[in-house]
Amino acid sequence: MKIIDKTSLQDANGNINIIARVQGTLKYGLNWYGELEAQKTVIAQLNRMLEKGFVLIRNFTLPNSEIVIPLILVGPSGIHVIFVTQQKGQFEAKGDEWNQLLSDGRSLPARRNLLDLINKLALAFQKYMENQKIKVQVPIEPVLIASDPGAQIESVRPIVRVVRSDGIKQFAGTLLQARPALRTDAIYDLADRIVTPRSAEELLEAAPLEIGEKPASRAQAIFNASDPSREFDPNELGFSFEDGSESEDPLPQSKREPNPARPLPRPKPAPVKKKTLGMTNSQLVLLAGMLVVECCVVVGFGIFFFLFQ
Repeated sequence: MKIIDKTSLQDANGNINIIARVQGTLKYGLNWYGELEAQKTVIAQLNRMLEKGFVLIRNFTLPNSEIVIPLILVGPSGIHVIFVTQQKGQFEAKGDEWNQLLSDGRSLPARRNLLDLINKLALAFQKYMENQKIKVQVPIEPVLIASDPGAQIESVRPIVRVVRSDGIKQFAGTLLQARPALRTDAIYDLADRIVTPRSAEELLEAAPLEIGEKPASRAQAIFNASDPSREFDPNELGFSFEDGSESEDPLPQSKREPNPARPLPRPKPAPVKKKTLGMTNSQLVLLAGMLVVECCVVVGFGIFFFLFQ
């Protein structure tokens, strides 16, 4: 399996030092580093089973946005957008709900709805492909993989495929046994087009790239791009990937569309939060706290050295 690693803040050997780790935590959230380590565990397992004909793109940032697609697996059977979680505990994947099961049998919505998150990541990737004039007539399937054996998940018709740690081998097996829809050369060409986006000027002159022989039922276009050459705008998707954010219905129940023939006006996108030095207020507070702790450690070492000199 060919691996194209686009992870930011890592060195040439794929390592992330302490300074880069702090920067990544401030930019991407507290779960960032743990999810990177969880990705390594899953990638190693997939790499042992998926050989020639598969390409894995890791942590690709969509142009003109801060949206990072964790894993994009391109193979003969189609495309999978994968999110790997390191969480452990009792969970329930029911429809579009991601709930945490308590010891008393109750279930409560988890702080992060991972099903909604990976589904939106797949939609964002689909939109990016269409804006790049890449017409793929094969499935683009969102997949949630739990890397920790301590994650017990009860699945009840979830909106995305959910794979537990003990099911990764079976997941890879289904990819190998699926009916091929892409040739090996087309897979590598597609991966190259994904990681090297074309500019708006190039798209105006380029012909659409059509990949795939026959449309699949799960590969129907979710968005209809009126102008493929237009640059990708994440605000059109109407969602945020901030750590710990929860999905909200843009319209209350009382204002749902009563008649499809008379659609309600689309809500305006949420205003962009103001940033200082490229960071939000919460990130600045976290950075200040870390600096205070570091100063206390340095002063403590200084006092210890002075007293025992």
